[in-house]
Amino acid sequence: MPDPHVQSTDNTKRPPLVFLLLLYPIAIMGRRMIGVLDHAGEVFYLLVDTTRWFLRGIFRSKYRLGKSAIVSQICRIGVQSVFIVALVSGAVGLILALQLSPPLDDFGQRDKVANIIAVAVLRELGPLIGAIVLTGFAGASIAAEIGTMVVSEEIEALEASALNPIRFLVVPRLLAASVSMTALGVISSFCSIVAALAISVTVLEIPYQTYVDNMLTQAKLVDFLTGVIKGGVFGTLIGIIACANGLKVTGGAAGVGRATTYTVVECIVAIVVADLVFTAIFFALGLF
Repeated sequence: MPDPHVQSTDNTKRPPLVFLLLLYPIAIMGRRMIGVLDHAGEVFYLLVDTTRWFLRGIFRSKYRLGKSAIVSQICRIGVQSVFIVALVSGAVGLILALQLSPPLDDFGQRDKVANIIAVAVLRELGPLIGAIVLTGFAGASIAAEIGTMVVSEEIEALEASALNPIRFLVVPRLLAASVSMTALGVISSFCSIVAALAISVTVLEIPYQTYVDNMLTQAKLVDFLTGVIKGGVFGTLIGIIACANGLKVTGGAAGVGRATTYTVVECIVAIVVADLVFTAIFFALGLF
């Protein structure tokens, strides 16, 4: 037992409590950031592996792509999403026309509603609305479907049968999501523009020919093409993130629920960030 009258030679000092309180949030953010980077690496690796199987299916007859599986996924992901995408996009077109009219009236430029809506919808809102709707409609469904296969050990059964899960599960869903989102972006833009045209002619009393002339004068082919490119990339992000979250499910039914939730959140964040990157690149290249 040490003598209490003898002074301790241990010079180690604990950090002040305030210092620890300041470090704790930084440590939490660091762990979160490491987790985000780790998950991003998993998604990227899955994308590379999926691309490899896709190229094998194209250039090597030994690894044929399942055309029936791809068509089936396109029907399930894309065709069944058309109505809800058209409904939401049409409502957004009506909202934009009605919201833009009063401010433009102050400058006597009500007919310029067509100019603003044409550019905003073709460049941004068309593919963005379609991608967000597709995330909730198909992204969560893909994650839940693959996650259920993982929980019920169907993935292990495929591997035991010498069937690669990425080739038979991920490739068809990723292709279907990319193709479907490209088409849905065009459909979304079309529905928004038509809805805005209808409300502008009937309620805002803008002459039909004036509206069409202003829209065609303002909108360029590059605006349409940028929207198409964004749609394809957004679809790829939705498909690969949903498949990645589905394949890493653990914990039974609760894990499937977490995977679907994370899929929706991650897809929306990835879509918005990708949209920002595209906008910055197109602006730097002078395509606007």
